[in-house]
Amino acid sequence: MPSLILKTATRLLVGLILTFSIYLLLRGHNAPGGGFAAALVAGTGFALFAIAEGPAAVRQAIRIAPQKIAMGGLGLALVSGLAAAVAGRPFFTGIWWIWKNSAASELAIGTPMLFDVGVFFAVLGTILTLILALEEN
Repeated sequence: MPSLILKTATRLLVGLILTFSIYLLLRGHNAPGGGFAAALVAGTGFALFAIAEGPAAVRQAIRIAPQKIAMGGLGLALVSGLAAAVAGRPFFTGIWWIWKNSAASELAIGTPMLFDVGVFFAVLGTILTLILALEEN
């Protein structure tokens, strides 16, 4: 029997859980967190959504096959390692690009962040595959 309380709470919580997951992802290469922990938190949000609404609603929400999400994440993690090799450094050496807007602001983006995003998608795709397989059978 579908629970009205669970569905209502899920609508409120899933957005918060996914927002916290993005927060963990973005702070991960400088502090505790990162792609793996963020994907586990996001997987919790999707698991709650699957329990409340069913696996068909999750598949409709993500719109991409979970296996493709996992493979894309593995590819992104590999590309982050190859960037160093292309630059003539050892594989998976961190490379940073710094954009300066003015004297006071700058943005640093590096391959560790790309690696974290790749791990996030690889783990999230794997978790979604497992959750959907368990919910559908």
